[in-house]
Amino acid sequence: MAGRSILGLARQLSEFVYVCAIYLGIAVLITVVLGATVPSLREQARQVHEALLVALRPDQRLNQIWFASYGADGYGWATSSGKAADLLDGGELPPEDAKAESHAESATRSSTAPQLSFSKALKLSVQGRHVEGITAAQAEALRSYLARKFKIAHSVAGALVNTVFVVAREKALDPQLVLAVIAIESRYNPYAESHVGAQGLMQVMTKVHKDKFEVFSDGPIAALNPIANIRVGTQILYDCIKRRKSIEGGLACYVGATGPSDGGYGAKVKAEWRRIALASGIPVGR
Repeated sequence: MAGRSILGLARQLSEFVYVCAIYLGIAVLITVVLGATVPSLREQARQVHEALLVALRPDQRLNQIWFASYGADGYGWATSSGKAADLLDGGELPPEDAKAESHAESATRSSTAPQLSFSKALKLSVQGRHVEGITAAQAEALRSYLARKFKIAHSVAGALVNTVFVVAREKALDPQLVLAVIAIESRYNPYAESHVGAQGLMQVMTKVHKDKFEVFSDGPIAALNPIANIRVGTQILYDCIKRRKSIEGGLACYVGATGPSDGGYGAKVKAEWRRIALASGIPVGR
């Protein structure tokens, strides 16, 4: 009887040890997995953090480019007074008596580029400002379409639309074509990266086009800045269209197609281009 009780106790103890061993093994496995993944997650978080700082930090050389785009090239912002300069300082005009400031003060202000960055574009978008040449209804329809379809903030959509319209017009390109390229390339994810290293909204190959980022103090990492990416990507698209003598050929060039087929890339971009134009009410080619 006593032997049977001891045997039962030993069996229970054995089962307890077995269960403990299983849980201990699971704990060790979880520890190993976390040890392998957490550092990489931390590194990814660090990279995203750095990218955000690059995108939102006012950059002096970038500011000068933006100043030229929004203040001097004829594609300023639509304002109640019709003056693009109204928006360079957040949409606020100085008091009338401020016009009597000294010549020296005026020279100092002119020599310092306005603090224009993507955060500035966001603020202007929140204020409902839009580029000249399109109506408020068209601008709203366009930003609403992009925000809804690609699940991005309404203010971000507005800032990107304004930026694309300014930059594309510099190259005499249809801004909605550039918006369509962004849609197909990254679905409006400014931090997207392909398996071959193409980065940002327009999936620019920074290793191939490193020279185009020399104007930015951050160098190739500026590809993660929406403004810089759009400027460089639009330049590449413009060069491709000019080289191939047509939009279809330019799109094939942009995607890197060297043969007779571009894998359907051009058809996808053109289809999205038509959808964007239909949603905004802005004719293709405007």
